[in-house]
Amino acid sequence: MPTTTSAMTVASAGERFTRRSLELADPAPDEVLVRIEAVGMCHADLAVRAGEFPFPLPGVAGHEGAGIVEQVGSGVTSVKPGDRVMLTFDSCGHCEGCVSGLPSQCVEFLPRNFTNGARPDGSPSLHDGDEVVHGNFFGQSSFATHALARVRNTVLVPPVAADVPSAVLAPLGCGIQTGAGAVLNVLQPGAASTVAVFGAGVVGLSAVMAAALLPIGQLIVVDVLDSRLELARELGATAVVNSRTADPVEAIRDLTGGGAGHVVESSGVTAVLVQAITSLRGGGTAAAVGVPPFGVTAPIDVADVVNNSKRVIGVVEGQSNPPTFLPVLATLTATGQLPVERLVTTFPLGEVERAAQAMKDGTATKPVLLPQENG
Repeated sequence: MPTTTSAMTVASAGERFTRRSLELADPAPDEVLVRIEAVGMCHADLAVRAGEFPFPLPGVAGHEGAGIVEQVGSGVTSVKPGDRVMLTFDSCGHCEGCVSGLPSQCVEFLPRNFTNGARPDGSPSLHDGDEVVHGNFFGQSSFATHALARVRNTVLVPPVAADVPSAVLAPLGCGIQTGAGAVLNVLQPGAASTVAVFGAGVVGLSAVMAAALLPIGQLIVVDVLDSRLELARELGATAVVNSRTADPVEAIRDLTGGGAGHVVESSGVTAVLVQAITSLRGGGTAAAVGVPPFGVTAPIDVADVVNNSKRVIGVVEGQSNPPTFLPVLATLTATGQLPVERLVTTFPLGEVERAAQAMKDGTATKPVLLPQENG
């Protein structure tokens, strides 16, 4: 029979999160019911609330869940009740991208993670009485005490990470894998190369932590908050630039003797993306991971890109294959090589608005909500 879940819902664009008791459907054959112990807050969740992303409302956001499996569908064999799991983005499993180990390039990525607001077959998973409440955000809608996920976006926590709190594991499902994957899976900078990261939020700092694992020559971080730049230094940056007081393009050129070989742009601000591309040396590569509202364009100098053989790559979810990459990230976290705990500030689920404000004003780098706590 349906499970009662206490969820933070958004009634319509621009409205505040409101707690509602909802009925969550029983798992379909390929689904997993998870009791959520922790769920990270990401820019995408706030973009849903603002109406900037094409997720139908009223609905439940949340897409960095971690918790305990309570029930599985009849076709699920890879996880069982009692298992600790991390939740991530959904994918179809049968398109070219999925079968090639690149589920972030799934042809159904948008409907499965953003636009359907329902299961892949169109059936709803959340109800408030007779009212349908849209769910399935990133295949989970985990701003709640319980969530339904598909087995494809449910990843076992490896034994080595058994003692890592769920509040630290939860962000691996999106923000951490996005930044770390941009470096480790896409840019793959060689020895003595230069990496510049624009934006020192959780995605940018995840890129910093990943780059710091490699034998690169320079690691430069650009942001507007001195507190985040200081944290970037502590996490491995060799130089920082406050773009409120210095031109980041000129600063990077001066520091590197001509430009960075690899750039991660994580802010989602189009003017910053232009700066990131401009700061590349000839032959350099920019990984664009920050996402502005849909339909926003950037004035790229095409002659600069072409004449200097620059590459600009859009990177979704760190070009990750979650069943293999998330356990790697969890292992690096458990062994202290990826200090994700330095980024995390926890809040009870009911204080989601306070968490959102803390992320906005920079007092919390990665807010993580704890659904099982009062608040």
